[in-house]
Amino acid sequence: MRRWLALLVAATTSLVLIALLVPMALLIRAVAENGAMNRATTAAESVAFAVGTSDLPLAVERVSRPVTVFLPDGRTVGAPAERSEAVRLAATGRSVTAEVDDGREVLASVQSPQGTVVIRVFVGDDELRRGVRAAWAALLVLGLALVVLGIVLADRLALAVTRPVDGLARVSHRLAGGDLEARAEPGGPPEVRSVALALNHLAGRIGDLLAAERESVADLSHRLRTPLTGLRLDVESLRDPEEAARVGARVDALERAVSAVITDARQRSAERGACDATAVVGERVRFWSVLADDQGRTVTVALPEEELTVAVGAEALGACVDALLGNVFAHTPEGVSFSVRLAPHPSGAVLVVSDTGAGFDPALLERGNSAGGSTGLGLDIARRTAESSGGRLTVSSSGGAIVEVVLTRP
Repeated sequence: MRRWLALLVAATTSLVLIALLVPMALLIRAVAENGAMNRATTAAESVAFAVGTSDLPLAVERVSRPVTVFLPDGRTVGAPAERSEAVRLAATGRSVTAEVDDGREVLASVQSPQGTVVIRVFVGDDELRRGVRAAWAALLVLGLALVVLGIVLADRLALAVTRPVDGLARVSHRLAGGDLEARAEPGGPPEVRSVALALNHLAGRIGDLLAAERESVADLSHRLRTPLTGLRLDVESLRDPEEAARVGARVDALERAVSAVITDARQRSAERGACDATAVVGERVRFWSVLADDQGRTVTVALPEEELTVAVGAEALGACVDALLGNVFAHTPEGVSFSVRLAPHPSGAVLVVSDTGAGFDPALLERGNSAGGSTGLGLDIARRTAESSGGRLTVSSSGGAIVEVVLTRP
């Protein structure tokens, strides 16, 4: 916008200046020419007073320009010059001005007792254009200065519009990234201030809707668990132990599914938090290391010494680490070693979980795909955790499975 406004002002100012400066330049040239011609006419008149007297040669010498006097008897006094057609026309008693090579000649006709005397004063092109180029250069510099000044003023005015608009864009990006506390500061023209107020109202409305959704999730949790509890009591009252065990297992599976749905809904509706990734990853690795010792797995852990704050809540990051390590234990044989590495990243932090197993197809990243009859939600949970912070998840198989989770800083 700033560039287009600058171009518009430059074009408009240039057209106005051209309309004003071109006639002014022509006027300056005409004034210079008229001044030179007037001086030549004055010189011719000063010589005309001496015509018919003995002071004529002295009067010609006193003029600081080429002057030639054509006498009736054919003789000339002063600078040599040809008796041109203009001179012959002036000899008839008419004062004329004629164009010649490199300038003009002013011809004045003076009557004397001997006949008509023609006084010729030559005016060169240099004198006719004296001071014109300097004046034109001054006009050009003035025009350029006015154009530059107009562009600078247009740019300053454009900033008054573009700065609030840029602020609105930054706030909208923050809202899109999950920062519902972001608010625009109204400023600039009235229309831009109106948009800022509307954006703030929208952000507040989104926060209210999410708060209502969190309350609905809490209600959903109580409403679903109550009938499940009653169903479990009914199962325990069955007389057939095998039937009770079979139905109880299905109730357990149903409860786990309901818990997963409620947990997922809470994660989606909860506000994005922040935590120390070093502490959370270290705590979850220590938890899984007990099971790794039982299965004879070698665990390699590389954690930074400093804190790494990421834009993910501790509970969500712990669930992400559990999902990744759970995949290792679920889909690799006992004794297969694995490693967990957490390191700083330009965006925030990167978590890499790899094992020495057979690897897996990257298509498992898609929700619902599984290689072992599981729900296929493990990698999807990790992916959504990374994307909720503005990061990403990548998987590969090179001598084993490698999962890389990039988390951004708050």
